[in-house]
Amino acid sequence: MTKPATPRQARSPFARSLPALAVASLVAGCSLAPTYERPAAPVAADWPAPAPAAPASSARPASDLPWADFVGDASLRELIRLALVNNRDLRVAVLNIEQARATWQIRRADQFPTVNLGATGAVQPRTDGSGGTNSAYTAGLSITGWELDLFGRVASLKDAALAQYLASEEARRAVQASLIAAVANTWLNLQTDDELLTITLSTLKTREDSLRLTQLRLDNGASSALDVRQAESLTAGALSALQQQQRLRAQDLNALTLLVGQPLPPGMLVAATTAKPPVFSEVPAGLPSDLLTRRPDIRQAEQQLIAANANIGAARAAFFPRITLTAAYGTASTGLNNLFENGFWGGTLAGQVLQPIFDAGRNEANLASSQAGRDIAVAQYEKAIQTAFREVADALAGRATLGAQLAAQQAQVDAETDRFRLADLRYRNGVSSYLEVLDAQRSLFVLQQALAQVRLAYWQNQVTLYKVLGGGAIVPPA
Repeated sequence: MTKPATPRQARSPFARSLPALAVASLVAGCSLAPTYERPAAPVAADWPAPAPAAPASSARPASDLPWADFVGDASLRELIRLALVNNRDLRVAVLNIEQARATWQIRRADQFPTVNLGATGAVQPRTDGSGGTNSAYTAGLSITGWELDLFGRVASLKDAALAQYLASEEARRAVQASLIAAVANTWLNLQTDDELLTITLSTLKTREDSLRLTQLRLDNGASSALDVRQAESLTAGALSALQQQQRLRAQDLNALTLLVGQPLPPGMLVAATTAKPPVFSEVPAGLPSDLLTRRPDIRQAEQQLIAANANIGAARAAFFPRITLTAAYGTASTGLNNLFENGFWGGTLAGQVLQPIFDAGRNEANLASSQAGRDIAVAQYEKAIQTAFREVADALAGRATLGAQLAAQQAQVDAETDRFRLADLRYRNGVSSYLEVLDAQRSLFVLQQALAQVRLAYWQNQVTLYKVLGGGAIVPPA
């Protein structure tokens, strides 16, 4: 004889059907989001003239070249390393990733039922006048308002959150690349400030010597008061330029300290010399289409476009019925001591279907807003590509011309240096007037400053080209 099932052994039809319903809802759900297609890049197929000087074919693309291999100066590498650890903008970008990841996990959890464990107990006096009480206790599992995602609304929201999470990761890479370039460029500014300070101090000493000589010649009747006043004017001008350079250096030092995120270690900054060679590796330009996969800001814009595309699917699904399930399964008893031993086991299952009939145009407006958001994201994606194309083209134009400009500027400084030497020699021997010396001094000082600025532009252009080609975006291991 078959033994009858005890209350604990009896299995509710609900308990058997719940897993099947869960699987069915996940499998049967369809997406109403438009099929994503990457927009065509609104730029030319090649870079404009002038043609840049191409590096060796064995050179790695900027996006594959770690910043530590690109930067050749040990002091600068240490500053960049400190900035990657301490910079607050980069820290915020990392925390934004954590926040976006949590949002995506919330949306992903919406696809699954939330199972709660609950227990209730109630004791009420009897109404028959006997003075006794009635007790009722329940305990079990419950699911409240779980949406069967038959039309992909929840899945579309999850896809949008995932794309935003991936966009935040690309934003972190973009911030890192910008930070590396900013530290390198500010460091180069400081190097140039030191060079300009050296030039200004040398010029000031030369002009003070000329002022003393001119005053001596005036005292001996070999010069005029006009020559002395002109020498005084040039000396004061050099002293004014010295104060300006000291102020600019202090400001650049403050900017570098902010980028690094901590006080700079002593001895980290080494004064530049005019003979110092470039400290950065050359990188090939590639093609404009390479930017779509190399630039983190373009990848970020594309992920935001994918998120906007998924939001359209959620807005479309709002027009269709929304089916939710509420269920419970557990035990009930009139006594707490035998709730699980001899209690009555059972469950309930209830479904609800809501079909929008009149919402005063809310769903239509939500869909229109989502479609407009997608169009905005397309425009922003295309603008990111165009901006990247312009930045690379500018940097390539700099690489094609700055080297020749630097050589020509150096030749001009060399010629002006010799001119000043000859003019000073002629004046000391009474062959020419002091006006010729003053003109040579003035011209030499201006050209030396211009040479330092062209050298700065040459080095900073290498940093900029590395950044705009996608360099510096490789995230180091944690």
